[in-house]
Amino acid sequence: MYEDKTLVCKECGNEFVFTAGEQEFYAEKGFVNEPQRCKACRQARKNAAKPARELFETTCAECGGVAKIPFKPMEGKSYYCSDCFAKRK
Repeated sequence: MYEDKTLVCKECGNEFVFTAGEQEFYAEKGFVNEPQRCKACRQARKNAAKPARELFETTCAECGGVAKIPFKPMEGKSYYCSDCFAKRK
C-alpha cells in the first residue's frame, strides 16, 4: 500500500527516505503532513530546545575516581562513577 518516498529536508537540503513503515505509522496516528526535516535535523532541533545539563564532580565511593552526577552532592552521602554504579545493579 505504501511505498518509500524520497523527500528533501527543509533545514539542510539533503534528501532522506520517508519509508513505507513510517508512512503507515503516520497514518495510524492520524498525522496528515509528511516530515519536513531529516532525522539528524529533527534530533538537533529537539536537543536545541533542552537546556544544557549541569554535571557536578565528586569522588566515587567505590574506586576513588571521578564521579559526575546531575545534582549537587550532599555531605556524608556515597556517590559512584558510571562503571561502579553499573556493577552495583
